[in-house]
Amino acid sequence: MTRFFVNRFLGMIIVLLLVSLFTFVVFFVLSPDPAVQVCGKNCTPERIDQIRANLGLDLPFWTQFGTFLSGLFVGRSYGEGSGLVQCAAPCLGYSFQTSQSVTDMIMQRLPVSATVAIGAAVLWLSAGLVGGVISAVREGRFADRFVAGLTLTGMSIPNYVLALVMQFVLVVTLGWLPFPQAVRFGEDPVQWFLNFLMPWIVLAVGNAAVYTRLTRANVIDTLQENYVRTARAKGLNPGLVWRRHALRPALTPIVTIFGMDFAGLLGGALITETVFGLNGVGKLAADSITKNDQPVIMGVTLLAAFFVVVGNMVVDLLYTAIDPRVRLKATR
Repeated sequence: MTRFFVNRFLGMIIVLLLVSLFTFVVFFVLSPDPAVQVCGKNCTPERIDQIRANLGLDLPFWTQFGTFLSGLFVGRSYGEGSGLVQCAAPCLGYSFQTSQSVTDMIMQRLPVSATVAIGAAVLWLSAGLVGGVISAVREGRFADRFVAGLTLTGMSIPNYVLALVMQFVLVVTLGWLPFPQAVRFGEDPVQWFLNFLMPWIVLAVGNAAVYTRLTRANVIDTLQENYVRTARAKGLNPGLVWRRHALRPALTPIVTIFGMDFAGLLGGALITETVFGLNGVGKLAADSITKNDQPVIMGVTLLAAFFVVVGNMVVDLLYTAIDPRVRLKATR
């Protein structure tokens, strides 16, 4: 088991290094000169050269990349003399537009994105598992066809369309829900819940449809296995057969997709946060793309990659708890 964990951890480090290298090349080598973007269009060549020196853009490529990596772990400094600026680890640089620390900007927005991701994940995972099991139990019957129609509808509606319709109906027309605002849980738990309810539902609808179809297919396939038939022939309780022998093995591919989906949402739900005006990481990325603020875009990209890679590692470890066959291979 220790060897399994070490191999996955080393693989995670290698992937993160490759992602860091790729994003650094895209944003600081292939993109327009960052010094010009910092200084502006009406900047003198002397001032551009000075900014380029302060940012370290006049150094060889590998030196720049090494400095960038070291800044993530131990911090780095910009400029020299009286203009020296210290950037604490993890240093992702400073925004070209606001001169704020990218790390601080992301950390200020991350709680909102985490709240959106966790709430939506709970909804779509619960609905997907329950709907998939019901559809599998009632295969070919009215309940199965009804759930299939709901899932097809949910998968067909784009997030932004559903968000706009919900705002118009629930907020403008009926007045049942408030438009999402910046309210903390400790200040007013009820208002906090109502503010995030629409974003949760919007993100959960499409994913719940996918998880319902996936759960249904996996459970039906598992029920055809010989060990399930044997358990039934022994006279085991039907509920026990479903929980332990049918549903548990069917969770393996669901855990895989859930880990990737949830990790991706932690990096920001760009469309949903923008439509609802939530100041999360996704909206920060959208605003930065509009303004071509390269350090912020790069920081959000690295954050999303980090969550996906870590999520993949967590999924691999969960396999050993869900599927005994994977646990046996991991200990070899």
